[in-house]
Amino acid sequence: MSRGFPVLAITGPRQSGKTTLARATFANSRPGGGDGIFNRSAAHYLSATMLELSFLSFVIPLVFLAKRPRFTRAEGIQPRMHTGLASLPRTVWLIGLISLLNDSASEMIYPLVPLYLAAVLMAGPGVLGLIEGIAEATASLLKLFSGVIVDRTGRAKPWILWGYALAGFARPLIALAGSWPVVLVLRLADRIGKGLRTSPRDALLAASVAPDVRGLAFGLHRAMDNAGALVGPLAATLLLGLGWSLRQVILLALVPAILCLLLSLGLREPRVVVRPASPAFSWRLEGLPSAFKRYLLVVALFTLGNASNMFLLLRARELGLPEVQVPLAWAAVALVAMLLSTPLSALSDKIGRARLIRAGWLAYAAFYLGMGLLPPDSPLALYGLFASYGLFMAATEGAEKALVADLAPPELRGTAFGWFNLTAGIVLLPASLLFGTLYQWVGAATAFAFSASCALGAAVLLTTWALPPSQQQLITP
Repeated sequence: MSRGFPVLAITGPRQSGKTTLARATFANSRPGGGDGIFNRSAAHYLSATMLELSFLSFVIPLVFLAKRPRFTRAEGIQPRMHTGLASLPRTVWLIGLISLLNDSASEMIYPLVPLYLAAVLMAGPGVLGLIEGIAEATASLLKLFSGVIVDRTGRAKPWILWGYALAGFARPLIALAGSWPVVLVLRLADRIGKGLRTSPRDALLAASVAPDVRGLAFGLHRAMDNAGALVGPLAATLLLGLGWSLRQVILLALVPAILCLLLSLGLREPRVVVRPASPAFSWRLEGLPSAFKRYLLVVALFTLGNASNMFLLLRARELGLPEVQVPLAWAAVALVAMLLSTPLSALSDKIGRARLIRAGWLAYAAFYLGMGLLPPDSPLALYGLFASYGLFMAATEGAEKALVADLAPPELRGTAFGWFNLTAGIVLLPASLLFGTLYQWVGAATAFAFSASCALGAAVLLTTWALPPSQQQLITP
């Protein structure tokens, strides 16, 4: 499971697969913030880059949407569906475009929250940790709840709609907050929205395509998600560099929130002639296949070694990466993930999900070993490692969710996604606490080696125990 991109100002993990720029970028870009890394020419250059990224990320999906037929029916979708992006139904592109806009808004605001708390509300790191811990824990639990409800009702769109609306309209209100408890409530509303929409969205995405193109569909979604996560921080950096206040930038997130809501109204759900009855919810995962339960345990093991990416930033600084280059390194990660998510996830439709996920987890292990053993002042090698981290993300993010859809019966697909998301969320806190303890008291090499060993163990167990070759034959599209 890949994890979120960090912000140096934050003291706790923020795990949602997103890109954020380092605190140095924003701190130095504020008016009167010293020398800064922004001048007019730099801002103009970044402005041009932003426009190009925004145009490509926003217009290309619209072109495909214009050519796509209206939503098709039921699980099989179109029997003659051809592989390739042009064959994906309208709903897949629409979900991707909504994620792009939503993540642009979310990642435009998220890096500013610690600055806003400290500079405007005079709240410290402890308050920030409390806010983020409560918000992320709530989101993880609601992902299970919303998945179960989708299976019970057969409706995903209402939860997606309310999830995006609640999060989208809560974020800009942070600019009007007069105290940190108000920020807590608004961040909680944002994460509640995420919890309500994530599992239903994944279930709808899985039901919208044939099984042999699920990897492609989830890969496209992750690519557009990463595109939004790249554009959002760049937009915030640009606006702050041009003299906008924190409040003005945060309020601007209202625009993509409105667009997300309007696009969500256009989602259509598949109509199944006969929908199997959903079994009663069970904390023992009754009704879900044994292979899925084993897969969850392996995912938990991998996540135990996948701590907050802030530790990667810390390590990069220790290895001599200049502070002003940290945003460039993470932009490279996001760019690689954005460009390769679709083709690599589509590869899982041909070679099998487990093989691609195993390769991604092995790449993760190599990356963490490299981060632990790399000598100081090796900038080229460090950038190469960051690029390989984007490769790991591209290989696993879409394939992991496609595998959930492959393993789960249709009547429990929402519940399966709920358990998958909950499992990853629950393990995040002990993973970061354990990694941080090892890092501080034993050493960076030991901490990174521990994470690598978790990834290696998970990779081995995935294809020898959770999904042995005989079982992979049964679930490969």
